[in-house]
Amino acid sequence: MPLLVMKFGGTSVADLDRIANAAAKVQREVERGYNVIVIVSAMSGRTNELVGWVEKTSSFYDAREYDAVVASGENVTAGLMALRLQEMGIPARSWQGWQVPINTTSQHGSARFVDIPRTNIDQKFDEGMKVAVVAGFQGLSAEGRITTLGRGGSDTTAVAFAAAFDAERCDIYTDVDGVYTTDPRVSNKARKLDRIAFEEMLELASLGAKVLQTRSVELAMRYNVRLRVLSSFEETDENSGTLVCAEEEIMESKAVSGIAFSREEAKITLFTIEDRPGVASAIFGPLAEAGVNVDMIVQNISEKDYDEHHSGAVTDMTFSCPINQVARATKALEDAKTEGKIKYDELIIDTDVAKVSVVGIGMRSHAGVAAKMFDALAAEGINIKVITTSEIKISVLIDRKYMELAVQALHDAFGLENAA
Repeated sequence: MPLLVMKFGGTSVADLDRIANAAAKVQREVERGYNVIVIVSAMSGRTNELVGWVEKTSSFYDAREYDAVVASGENVTAGLMALRLQEMGIPARSWQGWQVPINTTSQHGSARFVDIPRTNIDQKFDEGMKVAVVAGFQGLSAEGRITTLGRGGSDTTAVAFAAAFDAERCDIYTDVDGVYTTDPRVSNKARKLDRIAFEEMLELASLGAKVLQTRSVELAMRYNVRLRVLSSFEETDENSGTLVCAEEEIMESKAVSGIAFSREEAKITLFTIEDRPGVASAIFGPLAEAGVNVDMIVQNISEKDYDEHHSGAVTDMTFSCPINQVARATKALEDAKTEGKIKYDELIIDTDVAKVSVVGIGMRSHAGVAAKMFDALAAEGINIKVITTSEIKISVLIDRKYMELAVQALHDAFGLENAA
């Protein structure tokens, strides 16, 4: 029998009515001849509630017990979904992570997959089961303890099952009906994409698009798992949603496929640091040890080559990081200065910035994308603070107040409202 993986997020199973709605979508796939593995999240808001209970109970909690509590939200949803399917006459049963088993590392709260043996679920399919409802977000460590995979872990669970069971496709049901050229709440010209390449989706996910979790896209790309993003709240068919697939499945690509943005950015500049071999390592080593996710980096000639405080040439270093990591970054840099690892005259922090990015595999074969991007921003009087590029992405850091204007201008400049 062909096999399909279907994943339903928290908003899709938020109450009994929505579970029934999701079960109806599963029933349609069973009627089309599929065996189905359904991956479910906890009901919307339940994980936050469980985390809150743990934190109120214990300030310095045991991470193993944290996982045991937090994973229970998915167990409830899986059981309710299986019951609903049984009421509809569909042979279904629920599976917790340890029953599959979903073998993971022992990093509680952020475990990684080791393997997913097929034997137990395949045996039940052979015995007539049509739907396996699996609790997402959780697994089993080598020590026999429940583990959790971190936020967004149910998406990753779904992709891992699709890879392990050679599924025809992995359908991710959520509260949006696909992947758009940009956030429709920012630009009313945003258009739903029929297809998008893994690499493009990975860039968009990492740059702020919240449709799919980054780890799930990485896994899908590694194992060539075709993903489809659909709405839980609309009628769907074989052509609904957006297919995330290999570049070879996309006939012709526009230079730019989408515009991503992130408001939660900060820019940190170290002024007049020593311009010598190893200084970058001396700066970014402590940041890495402090768990700061550095993104854009620019080094430039300082306004003064040297003065009475410096024995040689000096430079300035600018980088960006998530705004919620500024305090951690500041402490790491100040500690490094106190310990004599680095020297700088001043540390300036700008938390009023945003990152805007254009993404597209078509950049590989289209020249002039950067020029068109910079022209569009200049026409709107938007100054660029930092630039970073990759083969299929150009990102800029700008004043946050211009973010929405920049997104709309770039969307228009690249004609994203029109299909390729």
